[in-house]
Amino acid sequence: MEHVNGNAEKEVRVWCDGCYDMVHFGHANSLRQAKALGHKLVVGIHNDEDITKNKGPPVFTQEERYKMVRGIKWVDEVVEDAPYVTTLETLDKYDCDFCVHGDDITLTAEGVDTYHLVKKADRYKEVSRTAGVSTTDLVGRMLLMTRNHFKQGDQEYSVEKDGSSKLGQDHSARSPWTGCSQFLPTTQKIIQFSDGTAPKPTDKIVYVAGAFDLFHVGHLDFLEKAKTYGDYLIVGLHTDPVVNQYKGGNYPIMNLHERVLSVLACKYVNEVVIGAPYSVTKDLMEHFNVDLVCHGQTPIAPDAGNIDPYAVPKQMGKFMLIDSGNPITTEDIVERIIRHRLEFEARNIKKEKKEIEVYEAMQRVKIAEKSG
Repeated sequence: MEHVNGNAEKEVRVWCDGCYDMVHFGHANSLRQAKALGHKLVVGIHNDEDITKNKGPPVFTQEERYKMVRGIKWVDEVVEDAPYVTTLETLDKYDCDFCVHGDDITLTAEGVDTYHLVKKADRYKEVSRTAGVSTTDLVGRMLLMTRNHFKQGDQEYSVEKDGSSKLGQDHSARSPWTGCSQFLPTTQKIIQFSDGTAPKPTDKIVYVAGAFDLFHVGHLDFLEKAKTYGDYLIVGLHTDPVVNQYKGGNYPIMNLHERVLSVLACKYVNEVVIGAPYSVTKDLMEHFNVDLVCHGQTPIAPDAGNIDPYAVPKQMGKFMLIDSGNPITTEDIVERIIRHRLEFEARNIKKEKKEIEVYEAMQRVKIAEKSG
């Protein structure tokens, strides 16, 4: 790389690491911020054994987590089986200048700050975590099976006030990191996640639509496959009431605003239609100059009046069923959580207890510093 005056500029390599379990837009946002501090972003991911030992069982396997992080648009390199405690040797091995992490607390099973070594060496930088979402929060939504997270109208942005305090979901949750706070979507956040690039006149435009709830490896593989059929991939996201109508139960687990950011963070996606119509209309096809509409192997629920939602693109000869080879669905992920309910409840209790202890210690230090 070069400065404008022609002098060579050292490439700044940034290191991030973590579990990246149930990769969500909060993870993506921290990686986006980290990438902005340098030129290349290297992400280390812990294996299943280390996570189970220090935090409890992960929802996704290590192979799934490796793939998910590789799918985030700001990530340049992924290091598998990264050590749980970040060392200077690790930074040097991958030629990274410093380590970046969110302003929450990450501890080992023994209660030790996993970044204490790089902090002491002054090779650590911090970015703001995304309020309103965490893996613990999402696990809690599934365990509680509450639907308040996608209320409509004047309650659309309300915070869950009923349920199990041990899952960090309600008003009595005390940890500033594990406890669920309010996610406030803004246009600025969407702009930060968006490519902001329009399709070129010669681009073949592919359109897919769905809920894309709890964005996971099944979605990732499907979008990667769909992108191979064109140059510019547009994803239509259905509204929460529409998703609930064809999925039922507690779905969607994540509301529309959250799902928009999750999909925008995927490197295969160029644009998102927020609140896309369930039936693909001629107007939509013409407005976005869609060349091909794709759908995966999941069943297609009919629209109101028993209408095929893909009737229009089929009539235009622009519809294709594709097989990504990955059968995982959102329902499968929820089933994993329900099946291991007690393990995850124990994990969340343990995590919040540690965080509260650390937080209270930090507050005592701040008070002492002020009084001193």
